[in-house]
Amino acid sequence: MHVVAEVFDCEIQARYRDLNYGAHVDNGEVVRVVDEARIQFLGVYPIEGIGQGWRGQVPQGVADLLGALRIEYRSVLPAIGHRPYLVRAWVGHIGRTSFTISYEIRIDPDGEPAAVAETVVAIRDASTGAPAALDDAARAVLESYLAEPVALRPR
Repeated sequence: MHVVAEVFDCEIQARYRDLNYGAHVDNGEVVRVVDEARIQFLGVYPIEGIGQGWRGQVPQGVADLLGALRIEYRSVLPAIGHRPYLVRAWVGHIGRTSFTISYEIRIDPDGEPAAVAETVVAIRDASTGAPAALDDAARAVLESYLAEPVALRPR
C-alpha cells in the first residue's frame, strides 16, 4: 500500500435529534454521519465544490451498494452546539468487484477521532444484480485515495 495521495474531508451538519439522554451523539446517528460522508465521497449527487467524484467515472448500468458497515466508538462524541461532524474518508482496499472506504469522525479538527468506521461498497450490474468488475477509469479515481485502511480492533 502506498502513502495516501488524497483524502476526502467533509462536514456533516449536527442536528438536535442526534442527541441521546446523555447529551452526547447517539450511536445510531453516527451511522447517518458515515452514510452521508460516503454519499458525498462517492459523488452520488453532484454537490457544489465536490464534483462528480467516483460516480462520475462509473459506466451507465453499474450500481454501487453498501455491502457492510463497521463502526468503532473510541470516545463519547460530544454535541457542541451546531458544530458539524468532521469526517475524513479514504479508500482502504480495492478489489475486483468491491472496495472499502475508511472514515474518521471528530468534532475538533485537532482532536483524536471519536469514532472510526469502514464500509464495503459492492459493485453490481444494475439490471441483473450480478457483481460487476471495476473498470480502469473508476479504479484510477479510487487509487488516488488509496492508503492503509483504518485500524479497527480485531473481532
